[in-house]
Amino acid sequence: MNQLPLNAMRAFALTIERDGVRAAARELHVSHSAVSRHLRELERWLGVALFERGAGREAFRVTPQGRQLATTVLSALRDIGSAAEAVRERRSRHAVTISCAPSFASRWLLPRLPALERRYPHLELSIHVDQRVEDPRQSGCDLAIRMGRGPWAGVKSQALMDDALFPVMSPEAWIKAGRPGVPADVCELRLLHDRDPSASWLLWRQAHGPVNLDVRKGPRFSSSDLVLRAAAQGLGVALARQRLAAGDLEAGTLVRPMGTLAVSLKDAYWVVSPLAQPKHDAAALVTAWLQREAGTQQKS
Repeated sequence: MNQLPLNAMRAFALTIERDGVRAAARELHVSHSAVSRHLRELERWLGVALFERGAGREAFRVTPQGRQLATTVLSALRDIGSAAEAVRERRSRHAVTISCAPSFASRWLLPRLPALERRYPHLELSIHVDQRVEDPRQSGCDLAIRMGRGPWAGVKSQALMDDALFPVMSPEAWIKAGRPGVPADVCELRLLHDRDPSASWLLWRQAHGPVNLDVRKGPRFSSSDLVLRAAAQGLGVALARQRLAAGDLEAGTLVRPMGTLAVSLKDAYWVVSPLAQPKHDAAALVTAWLQREAGTQQKS
């Protein structure tokens, strides 16, 4: 057992099931070359060719030995998945695991958990940070909150709430910059970028200008939380998500130099659940609570 190249076998099985190396790489969230290395490693370990490689760009064909191995490995992986799911289902019936992006978890969801606990003290809510749109059960979760343009295939998607984008700065940086207040003033400021394409400065320029705003310049951050923290530190002006910046605006650590100007994002957040989800009263309770919290914030 210690000598079995399990990672290579999994990569091989997925390559056959998904009918290609690139599709398997996407499934495993690794590079195309990493899967190819796994396949070469497995063939060397077995001492048997698993593919009949054609000339040029011809698609690979699986050898009879390869087909037999893939069938066995896929069956074993499904058995393991079923066993793991059976164990997972033995959790408390009051336990719910929800998956969401790190920034959403820290800035929107976590501050609301004390209120959830007071309302439903019997619930056991766990948070798993992830940004992939997939069946939540793939990461051992009951529900997921995703940002983007849903709905998505293969999962049940319920629109949760809208959002809006607008510039934010620290009060000190705003005063130091001469209290900018119209879109043309943004050209004179250092732009802070969120790598999330749905929070791009290009969206602001398209909606409010100015047309000569250079959206290529300025540092980039890999999360909405980081870009808001950078703005609060006075490093520049960030294009913030209203849902995530609300706490900083209320506390006064960030201000909106452009006033009420904003870019609306319709159906920006979604509750994602499995298509064939078994009856789970606790998950349904959390979903209803999320909808109420979103509705309360929209009215505030």
